Amino acid sequence: MALSSLRGVIAAVPTPVTPEGEPDIARFMQHASWALANGCDALNVLGTTGEANSFSADQRKEVMSAAAAGLDTSRLMVGTGTPDIATTIALTGYAYELGFAAALVLPPYYYKGISDDGLFAWFERLILATRARSGPIYLYNFPQLTGVPFSVEFARRLKTAFPDRIAGAKDSSGDLAYASRLAEIPDFDVFPSSETSIAKAASERYAGCISASVSVTAPLVGRFWADPQNGALAAKVAEARTAIAAYPLVSSVKHLTAVIHGDPSFERVLPPHLALTESQKAALAGTIDVTRLL
Repeated sequence: MALSSLRGVIAAVPTPVTPEGEPDIARFMQHASWALANGCDALNVLGTTGEANSFSADQRKEVMSAAAAGLDTSRLMVGTGTPDIATTIALTGYAYELGFAAALVLPPYYYKGISDDGLFAWFERLILATRARSGPIYLYNFPQLTGVPFSVEFARRLKTAFPDRIAGAKDSSGDLAYASRLAEIPDFDVFPSSETSIAKAASERYAGCISASVSVTAPLVGRFWADPQNGALAAKVAEARTAIAAYPLVSSVKHLTAVIHGDPSFERVLPPHLALTESQKAALAGTIDVTRLL
């Protein structure tokens, strides 16, 4: 039996920021509410698109508190992984305290060449330290950025050891063969990071997708989830994904979020990211019009 009710189209939402680099809570809530009302089954707060690892723990808690207070927490997962175990424990425990449906946890990504035994010891400590007020944990596999992949064998071992805590994984590797092997683990929900995978969700047992671009294409992708064998929708989804991913993804999503809301303040990014140039914006506008997806 699945640990979590999270299914379907999940947007990895951006975190708007003020000119001073603080979380812009009002704009964050505006777009998060829009996404939930326009095709998203749930949201991934403070993931890679949300620039989580550019914020301090206190800033992350501020965003988490606002999301929990103003949105349906049964439709929210939140990124809580950091390189150090103490901060990861604190953020994960705080997520459960606030009522988030799940925590999405990166591996400890500073050290490379970590063994499965080392990863297991790290996650075991996290799980035991948060058992007093516990909830589901999803593994966040993004080896292109972390340099620390989760092997299928490790995921199976962790699920076997902690069946009441390990719910599944978000796989941002882009390797659907790997994602399908993960999905063979019993009671282990797998969410690829591209919405184009929806066409194979039933046959490969995916629970849905968790995608950055869905944050701005939610109306289209929501329709595709409801009709995954619709070839015309599949083509439109793939075209939109390709257009958005042709540019730095965080900056591209933030620019298109600004277009949706008619508010350039949504475009701000935190260093080391840079906002799209005017020529990039013009080129992107020539390939996708997010205002026509409603």
